[in-house]
Amino acid sequence: LFVKTLGLFVKTIGLFVFPPPRPVPPVCGEYLSLCSVAQKRVIIVGASSGIGLGVARLFVARGCRVAVAARREELLRPLVAGAPDMVTARAIDVTAAGAAGQVVGLADEIGGVDIYVHVAGVGWQNPRLDEAEDVATIATDVAGFAAVVGAIYKYMRARGGGQIAVVSSIAGTKGLGVAASYSASKAFQVRWVEALAQLARMEGSGVVFTDIRPGFVQTDFLRGAAFPMLMDKRRVARRIVRAIERRREVVVIDWRWRLLCRAWRLVPRRLWIRLRIGRIDGQDDKD
Repeated sequence: LFVKTLGLFVKTIGLFVFPPPRPVPPVCGEYLSLCSVAQKRVIIVGASSGIGLGVARLFVARGCRVAVAARREELLRPLVAGAPDMVTARAIDVTAAGAAGQVVGLADEIGGVDIYVHVAGVGWQNPRLDEAEDVATIATDVAGFAAVVGAIYKYMRARGGGQIAVVSSIAGTKGLGVAASYSASKAFQVRWVEALAQLARMEGSGVVFTDIRPGFVQTDFLRGAAFPMLMDKRRVARRIVRAIERRREVVVIDWRWRLLCRAWRLVPRRLWIRLRIGRIDGQDDKD
């Protein structure tokens, strides 16, 4: 009896220490093709460098038909040259009139879109509240973002579904005094995606959303100072593609930033606005 009781105790403890693997989500179990990105048609806007370029390369390596867009089309040419039968490139500025129509036209050009990834964005440390920088941030990260993502959602809805992945930022967690317009624009993106995800379920459109929130990423645009907890852009790109493959709803990259964001959310507003956040010289432009 003692041995049986001890065995039951050890087994019970083992369930807490080594829990059984989680069951495969129904969407993957019943519709396996939806969970594999191989041979999917993918559009990435903001793919000229950094995270966007890394994500594009990974999708090409997986055998996807990839269309990439950015303001600087010349930076996309090496990607096209490496896989001319798989990659299409176009110059698209999300702040320009007609940008949404251009992205929809790009989807038609490659025969439709299964996965849309929005990486394009700008942002500055701007404690001086320089008007030009604030206007540029809002034009790209709010107005341009909403126009393009909204157009792609309607395109997918009309064709029975798809997946929209947005690279927002941990900056949308709280208002940041040294980057007011940037943090506010990222908060807008987070809420916009959340609202569209709810709308998609209400409508039964078949469109799913993935909100990807990285911390500081080591790119050419983070320059001028040492940023804390800086992450390698290739590693971040792999995490993004993995999140898309798994159809995750919200992903904060990486675990250190997840802990930090959780801590930020616990700080009351009265205390938060009294925190002194030092100026970090640099720029984050993901397009």
